[in-house]
Amino acid sequence: MTPDDKTLTESGLAPTASKARILLLACGALAHEILTLVKRNGWDHISLTCLPANLHLYPDRIPAAVEEMVLKHRADYDEIFVVYADCGTGGMLQKKCAELGVEMMQGPHCYSFFEGNDAFAEIAEDECTAFYLTDFLVRQFDAFVWKPMGLDRHPELLEMYFGNYEKLVYQAQTDAPDLDEKARECASRLGLKYERRFTGYGDLASTLEQVAT
Repeated sequence: MTPDDKTLTESGLAPTASKARILLLACGALAHEILTLVKRNGWDHISLTCLPANLHLYPDRIPAAVEEMVLKHRADYDEIFVVYADCGTGGMLQKKCAELGVEMMQGPHCYSFFEGNDAFAEIAEDECTAFYLTDFLVRQFDAFVWKPMGLDRHPELLEMYFGNYEKLVYQAQTDAPDLDEKARECASRLGLKYERRFTGYGDLASTLEQVAT
């Protein structure tokens, strides 16, 4: 059973299978999507463990946290694959994974690989004033945006943070009207235009298919 979003944000997820050959070490923000792909494809040989999603608030801590988990679980699996993009680590996560001898997702962040890294690269320059949310971040908007930025206490900071943004792009992994409605509300709270873009799982799905074979 997938933990609730609060647990994934603050605590992560323990390995989901004890006799699997491959361990996916992922961000808690990706747990729902990965577990859906594992179930859909019948990947019984794959286990998932997640670091707390709120590590994204402190990206400099991600490489060390990944290293700790790889060393902790390496002896139990034939292969460990790191389901993080660069995620604001400035190349340090890629360097750490190379040192550990494990592979990781390609791309600068999950917005890119959900869109498809090639497709995102083509539109990135035109969307430099776009603020992105995924399914998880729509659900956890207050925990990842509103409260960490202090907007719950100091709404006057809204213009400082978002004055140069023009639109909020909701990259939808699923067709969920309730999330669409909530994403619209998030855009309204930020004073931004709203755009919903169905991405599905993008490069996450194709990459994990390769890992699983």
